[in-house]
Amino acid sequence: MALIKSALEIALERTKDMKADPASLRAFELKQEGQKLAGEFLADPASVDLEARVKAVPKEERSVLKAAIFSVLAARIQLPLTKAGIPQETLDALAKGFSALSPSPFPDKRIGGLIKQIGDFLARYLDDASNLDAALRKQFEPKLRRKEQELAARTGQSVRLDPLSDPEFLKVYQQNVGHLKSQYQSALDRAKEDLAAMLGIEKE
Repeated sequence: MALIKSALEIALERTKDMKADPASLRAFELKQEGQKLAGEFLADPASVDLEARVKAVPKEERSVLKAAIFSVLAARIQLPLTKAGIPQETLDALAKGFSALSPSPFPDKRIGGLIKQIGDFLARYLDDASNLDAALRKQFEPKLRRKEQELAARTGQSVRLDPLSDPEFLKVYQQNVGHLKSQYQSALDRAKEDLAAMLGIEKE
């Protein structure tokens, strides 16, 4: 413990005379403020006037604030893990939030159009993932039935195997699903980049 304290004391001694960069500190504060504001908006989009809150910040500081808000909103757009996907009300709230970040006083209609396209894209991903799952299971079914018969012959009991418990099937399944997910994730990342460019968002 004494060694740790000694190391900490040395570090503090080296930095005690260093002056904090005001610009860096302000950028950090704006980033924190933007993340918090985005969280408030997502929690209750109807009660938070995001556009007004952004405009309340001096013009020269808005780019950092907007970038932080954008990162939080964009993080909500992910490939769905369940069949439920992203609820329409969430997509609507995100469209509203992104529009509030538009540099134009009249948000471009392309913003809402792009969010709709993303929603359709995510729904298509769920369909493709479901179809791939069904196709792989159907393709492997004869081999699985043979394995069940062999086990039944050895044990004298009826056996029912889950395809995902079979190492051979699991390997093929993970490879194919991983490839599908990778393709969709790349396209989704590009869509987010397009959205950022549309809003004039500077990368953090």
